[in-house]
Amino acid sequence: MKTLFKNKILAISGMFFLFTLTACVTKTGVDEQYYTEADFLKMNKIDVHCHVNTRRPNFMEQAVADNFRILTIIVGASDRKYIDEQQEIANFQRKAFPGRIAYLTAFTMDGWDNDDWQQKTIAYLDSSFKNGAIGIKVWKNIGMTHKDKCGNFIMIDNPKFDTIFNYLTAKGIPVCGHLGEPRNCWLPIEKMTVNNDKNYFRENPQYHMYLHPEYPNYEQQIAARDHMLTKHPDLKFMAAHLGSMEWSVDMMAEHLDRFPNMVMDMAERICHLQVQAQNDWQKVRDFFMKYQDRLLYGTDRGDYGGIKEENIKSRAHETWVEDWKFFTTDEMMTSKTVEGEFKGLKLPRDVVDKIYYKNAEKLFPALAELKNQEK
Repeated sequence: MKTLFKNKILAISGMFFLFTLTACVTKTGVDEQYYTEADFLKMNKIDVHCHVNTRRPNFMEQAVADNFRILTIIVGASDRKYIDEQQEIANFQRKAFPGRIAYLTAFTMDGWDNDDWQQKTIAYLDSSFKNGAIGIKVWKNIGMTHKDKCGNFIMIDNPKFDTIFNYLTAKGIPVCGHLGEPRNCWLPIEKMTVNNDKNYFRENPQYHMYLHPEYPNYEQQIAARDHMLTKHPDLKFMAAHLGSMEWSVDMMAEHLDRFPNMVMDMAERICHLQVQAQNDWQKVRDFFMKYQDRLLYGTDRGDYGGIKEENIKSRAHETWVEDWKFFTTDEMMTSKTVEGEFKGLKLPRDVVDKIYYKNAEKLFPALAELKNQEK
C-alpha cells in the first residue's frame, strides 16, 4: 500500500515537473519567436528598392553600419546616356562596397517607332547583364509619359514589348515594374490617405493625375499591367511599390492569387499599410502571414546627390529603424506620413526573415552571393 502511494506521489511529481518544464519551454519559445528592436543591427538585411545615383559613399556607409545589402534600381529614360551614367555609378559602388550592392538596369524608349527598337533593346539589355545587372526595371514613363507617333500613350501591354518579355522570361531574368502611381494620384488632395502624397502632389501639380483627365486613369494603368502578366505568365515580376495597389490589402491579395510569379516590394508604401492597420490591424497582419513568401522589404531611399551629405545617413537610418519597429513590435507608433497612431504588426521571426532577405535572395540569387564577396 505504501509502495502504491509512493508511486502515485512520484507520478504526480513527475507530471508537475513535466508541466513546469513544458511551460518554461513554451515561454522561451514564445519569447524567441519574435525579434526585438535590439535585434535590428544583428540581422543581415536587404533593402530591395533603392536609388544610389552618386559616387559619394554616405548612403552605402550607412547601409553597412545598419547591416543592409542594397539593390539599387536604375530608372529608364528617353536618354540612353542617362541610363549609361547610372550603370557606371552602380558599378563604381559595387567596387567600392563589395558584397553590399547590386543593381537592376533599364532600357530607353528612344526610337520606339523604329523597326529595330526591339533588336537594339535586347542587345543593350544583354550587354547590361554581362556587365553585372541582375534584372531590369520598367518605369511609369511607360503609360504616363511616352506616346507613339500617332499620339497614343504607350502602355506596358503593347505587343511591341512581347519580344522583350519573352527574352527575359527565357533567361529567367526578373523584372521590377513601377507602373502607374498610388491611387491617391487620381484623387483630390483632401481625399488622399497619407501626408507624403498630399505634400508631393500639392507641390507637383504636373504629376497630379486628378488634374489631368486626358491621361490614362488608374484603372487603365492596372489593367495594362495585368494584361501584360497574363500574356507572360512565367515572367518573374516584382511589382514595385506594392504594385500601385497600396491602398487595399484585398486588392493586393487578389492579384497575388491571380499571378503566381508576382511578388511585391513595399518601397515608399509602408505608410499605406499603417493607415489600413489603424482601421483593421488584424486584417493587415493576416495579409502578411498569408503572403509572407511574396513580400519584399524596400524603402526607395538612396542618394541622388541633391540632399546635403550630413542628411543622407540620418534619413536612411531613421527610415530603416522605424520600419523595423513596425514589423517586429506591437507598440503604438506615430509617423509624419500618417495621421494618428497605429500599432506595429509584431510578425514572427521567420516571417521577418522572409520579407527582409529570404524572398529577395530567392528572386535574385545574386543577392545571396553578395555575402561571399564582402571583404
